[in-house]
Amino acid sequence: MKKAPAACSITIYTFFVFFILFVAAAFISFFCFSSRFIFLVNNSERKAVPISENHRKTPRPIVVPLNCSARNLTQTCPGNYPTTFDTDLAWKPVCPDYFRWIHEDLKPWKTTGISRDMVERAKRSAHFRLVIVKGKVYIEKYKKSIQTRDVFTIWGILQLLRRYPGKLPDLELTFDCNDRPVIRSGHHRGPNSTSPPPLFRYCGDRWTLDVVFPDWSFWGWPEINMKPWGNLLKDLKEGNNRTKWMEREPYAYWKGNPLVAETRRDLLTCNVSDVQDWNARLFIQDWMLESQQGYKQSDVSNQCTHRYKIYIEGWTWSVSEKYILACDSVTLMVKPRYYDFFMRSLQPVHHYWPIKDNDKCRSIKFAVDWGNSHKQKAQAIGKAASDFIQEELKMDYVYDYMFHLLNEYAKLLRFKPTIPEGAVEVCSETMACSAEGVEKKFMMESLVNSPSVTSPCALPPPYDPPVLGALLWKKANSIKQVERWENRYWEKLNQQH
Repeated sequence: MKKAPAACSITIYTFFVFFILFVAAAFISFFCFSSRFIFLVNNSERKAVPISENHRKTPRPIVVPLNCSARNLTQTCPGNYPTTFDTDLAWKPVCPDYFRWIHEDLKPWKTTGISRDMVERAKRSAHFRLVIVKGKVYIEKYKKSIQTRDVFTIWGILQLLRRYPGKLPDLELTFDCNDRPVIRSGHHRGPNSTSPPPLFRYCGDRWTLDVVFPDWSFWGWPEINMKPWGNLLKDLKEGNNRTKWMEREPYAYWKGNPLVAETRRDLLTCNVSDVQDWNARLFIQDWMLESQQGYKQSDVSNQCTHRYKIYIEGWTWSVSEKYILACDSVTLMVKPRYYDFFMRSLQPVHHYWPIKDNDKCRSIKFAVDWGNSHKQKAQAIGKAASDFIQEELKMDYVYDYMFHLLNEYAKLLRFKPTIPEGAVEVCSETMACSAEGVEKKFMMESLVNSPSVTSPCALPPPYDPPVLGALLWKKANSIKQVERWENRYWEKLNQQH
């Protein structure tokens, strides 16, 4: 038998080698593609967006404790805290939808920018001016705020700089810690009007231009023993698990101070009595008595015991809103005038149930009767709200909202921020080391111990006017639908009697 030519053997051998390499390459490519596809699918809920193809290992956090040693008795700011820090830029989620309101709140200065004169004019009602220069914070105080609102607002901004050192640009802003917004939009319209002064505060309304910022209670409210939000959020979740929705009292619950507003005093007329039951169980909060009894009856995590909880404004918007929404109960929201930084993205009948402000008792009774007749739907509304609070209002996102708001604000400044003559440098050491009691306790609980190893979430773009219009129309239409259901309910009830 003749042997095959040597050239033929080499050709067959080469073919098999290339075939094996081709199959191996195809398998590797398929595996990598599949893994990437599975990753994208599993992260679609987070809306992760690619930043870099070169995924780096996430840096290890560097813990930097407070320097409150005996050597630092003068409470000076130490120089050992990082001024820059590398973060993992490979992937980062898109921020929650309410971040888009940052663009709306800053729109009045989009074309003109912000001059030093505008900032100076904002001093009229401000409690303090805050300046950031080269990563350091300086405060010029104008007057004392209610309780420790100014203290814990400044503390929160200091923690933001500890979380993202070197990431914030130089800026100057003025902050009003009172409740009601004061920059009236009607005063800044027309050809001869001046540009509005940028003034930061905790809430706004449709008739004003104040810039909305997260409130002080996210870092604690010592005067009523309200924990920092990070810890309280965990307590609220545990409180939800203690009493399931179906096992809760089938009534609407509210506890608060009725003396701060006429609308709250009017709410008390809806309380159960020998004559009428409007399905409401209302209680007056006596903060003086609570402080004497160690706040045993005011723990919000122990108040998730009813299927429905009422949110009603006081002098303006109320801090209690986030605690109520977090409770798994259906939030019965008495028509609000004011908004904080996140509530404009809440949808009626999805996150809460709208209540008329001029017919509260009948509106509450209908809401409770409807919910008890549609238990699955009502439970879903309560769950959607508590999920929103737990997932989209965690402290990570509160800090990211502050970060993006201050960054976008700084872009509008048309002057170089400088340290005012009477300003004092502040840092976590100057505030916490000398603090005492509950105030110090809450500062230590809310202290950011190390720079973040991840970047802030990606700021979504501004609303297109048609999209924003459709969003507002949908919200208004949902409220009108509930009013129609309510009217039919009472018409039918009246006919039966």
